[in-house]
Amino acid sequence: MLAGIVTFTLHAALGIPLKEDSLVFSTPDGKPLRPNTVSRAWAMMAVRAGVKVIRLHDARHTHASLMLKQGVHPKIVQERLGHTSIQITLDTYSHVTPGLQEAAAKGFEKLVSPRYNNLVENEAVENHY
Repeated sequence: MLAGIVTFTLHAALGIPLKEDSLVFSTPDGKPLRPNTVSRAWAMMAVRAGVKVIRLHDARHTHASLMLKQGVHPKIVQERLGHTSIQITLDTYSHVTPGLQEAAAKGFEKLVSPRYNNLVENEAVENHY
């Protein structure tokens, strides 16, 4: 797992920009790692951290799902995941945010409710005089 970070750091230190086809995880000279290297490193880090071992890809989905459940704007989630469009993020994670429509409706209802408007009008009248 650290190999990709090392590659990025090495490239940055040498002033060599990463290319579009640069590998996420590679040896310091940019060559591919053995297929199980990243998975094994990820599992060892999870064990050391005392958390359940899950696939790295599942951790990515968990990260996105938790951010959306916490109310992080989908555009931020899209950028963090590197999706080319927000539509990909919304299509992939729409099941995580089924309460967004309800929350939006409740927020709008509160905004236009007579009780809320009376409070605003009363405050406006009091502040005006």
